[in-house]
Amino acid sequence: MIIKGLNRRSLPVDIITGIIIALVSIPISMGYAQVAGLPPVYGLYGSIFPILIFGLFSSSPQFIFGVDAAPAALVGAFLVSSGIESGSERAVEVVPAVTFFVGMWLLLFFVLKAGKLVAYISTPVMGGFISGISTTIILMQIPKILGGSSGSGELIELAEHIVHTCRSQLNPMSLLLGAVSLAVLLVSKKLVPKLPMSVFVMAGGALLGYFGFADRYGVAKLAAIERGLPSWRFPHFEADMLTDILTVSFTVAIVIMAETLLASNNLANKNGYKLNENNEVLVYGLGNIAACLTGCCPVNGSVSRSSMGEQYGGKSQVMSVTASLTMMLILLFFTGFIQYLPVPVLTAIVISALLGAVEFELIERLYKHDRRELFIFFGSFFGVLVFGTVYGVMIGVILSFVSLIFKTANPKRSFLGIIPGREGFHSIDRNTYSVPLKEVVLYRFSGNLYFANINLFIADIENAVKPETKCVIVDSGAICNIDITAADRIAALHKSLERSGISFYFASHIGSLNDRFRELGIGYLVEQGHCRRTIPAALAAAGYRPPYELADNEFSKDAVLNAGNQRRLEFEWAFGSMAEEELERYTEQMLAEIDTDKENAEEQLHRIIKAKGIWKGISELDQEELLVHLQTHLSELSMKLGIDEDKIEEAIELRRIKLAMRLEQHDPKAFETVREYARRFEKELEANKPELYAELIRHRNEAAAHIRETDPGYAEYIDELYGKADKS
Repeated sequence: MIIKGLNRRSLPVDIITGIIIALVSIPISMGYAQVAGLPPVYGLYGSIFPILIFGLFSSSPQFIFGVDAAPAALVGAFLVSSGIESGSERAVEVVPAVTFFVGMWLLLFFVLKAGKLVAYISTPVMGGFISGISTTIILMQIPKILGGSSGSGELIELAEHIVHTCRSQLNPMSLLLGAVSLAVLLVSKKLVPKLPMSVFVMAGGALLGYFGFADRYGVAKLAAIERGLPSWRFPHFEADMLTDILTVSFTVAIVIMAETLLASNNLANKNGYKLNENNEVLVYGLGNIAACLTGCCPVNGSVSRSSMGEQYGGKSQVMSVTASLTMMLILLFFTGFIQYLPVPVLTAIVISALLGAVEFELIERLYKHDRRELFIFFGSFFGVLVFGTVYGVMIGVILSFVSLIFKTANPKRSFLGIIPGREGFHSIDRNTYSVPLKEVVLYRFSGNLYFANINLFIADIENAVKPETKCVIVDSGAICNIDITAADRIAALHKSLERSGISFYFASHIGSLNDRFRELGIGYLVEQGHCRRTIPAALAAAGYRPPYELADNEFSKDAVLNAGNQRRLEFEWAFGSMAEEELERYTEQMLAEIDTDKENAEEQLHRIIKAKGIWKGISELDQEELLVHLQTHLSELSMKLGIDEDKIEEAIELRRIKLAMRLEQHDPKAFETVREYARRFEKELEANKPELYAELIRHRNEAAAHIRETDPGYAEYIDELYGKADKS
């Protein structure tokens, strides 16, 4: 026996949680047994051996198995369509036969390793599915709080049943009792989440039933249950119903596998452990075989009880083993108290647990960060709610694949250039300093090429080609495969560019892409040297060697001088349009990390002005702009370090001058950019914070004057950076 997650520290909590789950399973299991067309006691029978088998052999340490909504509803609907009366002797014979074949189908799924299919279901689909199941069960339970019976079916049927209950069966005291119980549970979940309030609520409800309060106001209670464990027997099969039983059992088996794997994987992802999906399917099959031998309906994973186990801190399948043993003891010795339990109180416990399973946090995340994935979530959610479990999963999966097609049909792509003084080729859109090469189009396509996106690929290149273009190079490092449609269009593009006297190359891709070119009939691109290992190799083949000549056009001038506030390399690469804001935030972070110990103040100042924080090694341009931001925090720096503001300003200015000297030597254009950025930043500061601007200029002039006196060699660069007017 291997119980995953077992340790001595969690053992007491797991045992207590298992007892709670057994107590809560009483109304849940009895209710769903009735939905499946069985007498209520069979729900308790199904909460012994199937749960025990699951606890002993499952690879999921926190998930709970048992009688639950979806399989019960499907079996109940099958009985109705077959003309079998719910709770009758014939129902007691037919339902275990359905359960037996459900178990056999699941064992076949285990042999076929069908559990791996869950890997193709995305988080939004999974979250929408679980939330849809939870909401469906909540809607099933609401009539029981109102004073009626549990609902069945999908959204429309459930809504109609709730309305009917309100009109003809509404019991105000039942509603009040259920609402107060639910409110207590939800508030305690927020304030004292580890306290098993459901047990106290259940005990309080039992006392109300015992002292006659429930009977006085007509509040429904659970039915009395005879003592004793279930007897074991092999189910009876009716030959004339075998085809129908095989059909419905296959549907139920799919629902059990999909619902339980999705829900248990969701819990596993949330708590950081892995499942063996195929092993789980085997355990589901064995659990249903055990259920059929005690006359029960099909069993599957319970979202509500698993959520409750997680809420109370359960860490291992000791919970399931304890719940199974507790249910045995209840059936042997303590069935008497069951008849005193008010239905609305127990229903409130179930609804409270189900609300915890609805993925509100995921909805919020998707709303903020990915509306397309949110659409998939709600597609799966409403699919389950309106059409049922199987259709809900199918809708979610279809939406996921549609979303995948949209994403791959419009992947990230960009044109590349060179940043003077930096290695490699960089996106022109994301890096302000990146300037295109003269006569060359460098194009990066970040995705596989196939029928849905090849037109986008071709259009991008054709629109980028200008009369002066002599060479087109595709950075194909992210292209791992192409289809025959893409291959044909690439061949046509190559011929078109060749007729215009333009060289065409693929570069930087994996070697297997060359094999794919040959398979699809465009291997001549490889054979004729149009596929190169690197971009520099492709440029060399086209006659371009370093140092590469940059394009001298309006685009490159704008890239250097008129690109708003995005004047950095590492920060712009990392944060894009948020770079300016992040640069200021980083400045504030460096100030917040200052140690107020004045003994190493000089050392800390040296570290700060050289940008020795998390982003150590950032470009000289980034460092220079960071210094400009630091100048607006002079008073804070002085207060924290205990160093005079003028001295700090002088250290900053000296560092800026040294950076400017290096930039002018290596890259005059970059030096011009530094001057332009400083002027623009100061104009914005003067317009928005004139007092701070005046203080900055005063400190700068004093620092510049002192540097001129002590280090005359820097005077020329001071004039270049700030102008000769700053001497005074």
